[in-house]
Amino acid sequence: MRKKFFGFLLIAVVASMLSGCIFIEKDSLILGSRNNTESIILSHVMGQLIENKTDIKVIYKENLGGSNVVWNAMLNGNIDVVPDYTGTIVVNYYHEEPGNAEETLELTRHLVGEDGIIAFNTFGFNNTYTLALDESKAEELGVVTFSDFAAYSEDFTLGAVFEFIDRPDGLPGFQKEYGLKFKNVKGMDHGIMYRSINAGEVDVINSYTTDGQLQEFDLRVLEDDKSYFPPYHALPLVRKETLKEYPEIEAVLRQLEGAINEEAMQKMNAKVDNDGMMVERVAEEFLVESGLIEGVAR
Repeated sequence: MRKKFFGFLLIAVVASMLSGCIFIEKDSLILGSRNNTESIILSHVMGQLIENKTDIKVIYKENLGGSNVVWNAMLNGNIDVVPDYTGTIVVNYYHEEPGNAEETLELTRHLVGEDGIIAFNTFGFNNTYTLALDESKAEELGVVTFSDFAAYSEDFTLGAVFEFIDRPDGLPGFQKEYGLKFKNVKGMDHGIMYRSINAGEVDVINSYTTDGQLQEFDLRVLEDDKSYFPPYHALPLVRKETLKEYPEIEAVLRQLEGAINEEAMQKMNAKVDNDGMMVERVAEEFLVESGLIEGVAR
């Protein structure tokens, strides 16, 4: 009897969990994000605006992993809406050649459209890869551009996010384009890079132009003088079937077109990474201060 009781209990628990999952997937909008601050903030900006303007319940699936993990979740229908980047989509997902900002956006729309996904217009900022090193060291060497840095790269240990090391639009092609030969390359999570360079564990890092930590650490951001990296304009991606079920979210997400520039995104990232603010609060403050929702920014 004891075994039967626990057997029935287990079945009941599993059934309850499954019914809960089915309810969530059917009656809610699932917003996904990568395992970095910016992606999570953008997910909450979209989600809070949607909940403010509609009766739709939003559920967040945060920190899902790198870009490929989140992309596969989108293709498989495990998430409905996600923030992503034009260059990542074109080069990393579809292995196509990017163009200028507008060409890359149009190609993005075409490619994802064939997979049942709609790409909206961009939020308004380009978050591209760069290199950052200690300002005093850069001044000493007279390093301003990637080409300048190439002459000294053999003496530097690079700290880079794992994904950048392997991506086709990441380290391999970057090294070839500029003739970079690092003393060593250390893979790490994005949040650790700045602590690592500050502690002297690495000498240069592959930062992003909207990183909030760039406001806190005395680093020089180098220029991509050969324009190797493609445009990485952030934008919302929505599954077509999701938009068919919830057509009202289109008008809501259109309100975010051109609403976030590089400075605004960097400030939001800094509030989370440097000041320890909750992502939810940072997203809410941005929406209130931008006049997109009513309320008093705390």
